[in-house]
Amino acid sequence: MAAAVLAKVCETPGCTSEAKLQCPTCVKLGIQGSYFCSQTCFKGSWNEHKQIHKKAKETQDDKKNGYNPWPGFHYTGELRPYPVTPKRTVPDYIPRPDYADHAEGVPVSERQLRGSTNIKQLDDEEQEGMRVVCKLAREILDCAANALAAGVTTDEIDRLVHEATIDRECYPSPLNYYQFPKSCCTSINEVICHGIPDMRPLQNGDIINIDITAYHQGFHGDLNETFFVGEVDEASKRLVKTTYECLKLAIDEVKPGVRYREMGNIIQKHAQAHGYSVVRSYCGHGIHQLFHTAPSVPHYGKNKAIGVMKPGHTFTIEPMISEGTWRDEMWPDNWTAVTQDGRRSAQFEHTLLVTDTGCEVLTRRLDGSAQPHFMDAL
Repeated sequence: MAAAVLAKVCETPGCTSEAKLQCPTCVKLGIQGSYFCSQTCFKGSWNEHKQIHKKAKETQDDKKNGYNPWPGFHYTGELRPYPVTPKRTVPDYIPRPDYADHAEGVPVSERQLRGSTNIKQLDDEEQEGMRVVCKLAREILDCAANALAAGVTTDEIDRLVHEATIDRECYPSPLNYYQFPKSCCTSINEVICHGIPDMRPLQNGDIINIDITAYHQGFHGDLNETFFVGEVDEASKRLVKTTYECLKLAIDEVKPGVRYREMGNIIQKHAQAHGYSVVRSYCGHGIHQLFHTAPSVPHYGKNKAIGVMKPGHTFTIEPMISEGTWRDEMWPDNWTAVTQDGRRSAQFEHTLLVTDTGCEVLTRRLDGSAQPHFMDAL
């Protein structure tokens, strides 16, 4: 064995010395070659050489999963896609939004108002419609949260959400919205938002955001929370705790006369004070008869959001806070948004109604709601 090593030439570009060392990680991963003449050459080649390890690990993960829909795609973190089951169906007796049966999933009513900055003020009857659907959406999220455990797949979570939604005579708003294939979003670890439920079993130490939107009697109600799966490390607990605090601090300032752009200043100040970044690509939004409409509510500071809060406005605040960079990338499924550096991201969301003196949190936790895991970190 020693003689075979001595017969090798160092793989550092420009070096022709005999190789005496082999990369231990390559040995562990079963990578052939990887011989170097000295620690100096090995360290000097490290930035290029470590890419071999990454590619080998990705190949092994693909073989382990038995599923690789995007050969050659570079993932930013450790999460990988798993098979996605067929789209679930909604009974015909459930009222549905205009995009539900559209071949392309296009919300025609939203498209007609694209570019408009006019913010609708809901009347008393419309406000009551929002209260009803938001309460139902909260109940649906509670059903999903109670099922979380290591070994449970996100597809199973989606099934429970789908059935709980129909049981309440609601339509799951994400389903077929611009062809989104599932009834909720499940975003794990480095996924910022819009993760598609699949057959991946949840693992001990994961964090998962479950995003629920229900459509009932002509109105949408939207909320999400980030939960722990089993024993989560302290860094993830701090991230989730800070994200929740960002949402709470912003909600505390919602009242008539406040500019929507102020929400981002509040959120970014708190996130940065704890060493985190604020995702810029996705914002809170107006919601009522339309799933997404004016106003746009950015979560980062010094934004240029248009509009001033008035009684009767209904909208979401949903900060996405990341451990590292705020920049994001998209998986080839055109939905799953992940952090560019592969580090973890968390999110919380409520639907709010501006009142004469402040705001009403329409998706607030109910008396019977299970205490969510993240509250242990508060």
